[in-house]
Amino acid sequence: DFSHLGTRCELKNMNSFRFIQQAIEYEARRQIEILEDGGSIDQETRLFDPVKVETRSMRSKEDAHDYRYFPDPDLLPLEVEQAWIEEIRATLPELPDEKRARFETDYGLSRYDAGVLSADAEKASFFEDVAKGRDPKLAANWVTQELFGYLNKQDIELADSPVSASSLGGLIELIANDTISGKIAKDVFTRMIEGEGEASDIVEKHGLKQVTDTGAIEKIVDDIMAANPDQVAQIKEKPKTMGWFVGQVMKASGGKANPKAVNDILKAKLGL
Repeated sequence: DFSHLGTRCELKNMNSFRFIQQAIEYEARRQIEILEDGGSIDQETRLFDPVKVETRSMRSKEDAHDYRYFPDPDLLPLEVEQAWIEEIRATLPELPDEKRARFETDYGLSRYDAGVLSADAEKASFFEDVAKGRDPKLAANWVTQELFGYLNKQDIELADSPVSASSLGGLIELIANDTISGKIAKDVFTRMIEGEGEASDIVEKHGLKQVTDTGAIEKIVDDIMAANPDQVAQIKEKPKTMGWFVGQVMKASGGKANPKAVNDILKAKLGL
């Protein structure tokens, strides 16, 4: 018996979440005013008017029988054995909530990334293939941001992705072992989409390997410092000049100098 909860009204003609919210808010105010004035609520069906943002009576329903609640005579009773339920439970695949929790604990993903990747079985499987034996957080970033971003923009299904999980995994390995920088990786990714082949082949073909030779980077830094004595003199007073130096070194190296090495060498030579 739910009589203590009050009398219900059924609302119709709501085709958006905004209309549902507006109808509920209006109806709540209407019923409160009636009850506070000592009146009573009639059980009825009410129509929501989205123009006037109000509900109005369509028809009354006196009792449950007006809702046509009765058993269907053509349907037999369904008896479900507990053993069958347990068998189904035992053979269920990993469910989304379980997968999300595992992605958070096993891969160290954020709750958001784990939620995005576990919500769809195909996406989850693709991610796990990419992350297998690799940096999972780096894999998650590339799958959710770069790949999914491209597929969504082009309206392409994951099954039709021009870059396979193994190919994307190969690109991530090159970033992780400092063969290429994250910036160069985006250029390589674009070339992979265009069908140029695997990441390692593209890097080799176009000479995109990251410069990690500190001697070569030091020479570039020395040349830039020698050509810009004024900026060198200002670095103590204007630390932001450091960003300009980094940009110049990266430009001189064709974007291939290891960013961390560049920063370390610059700080040492500029006395920061």
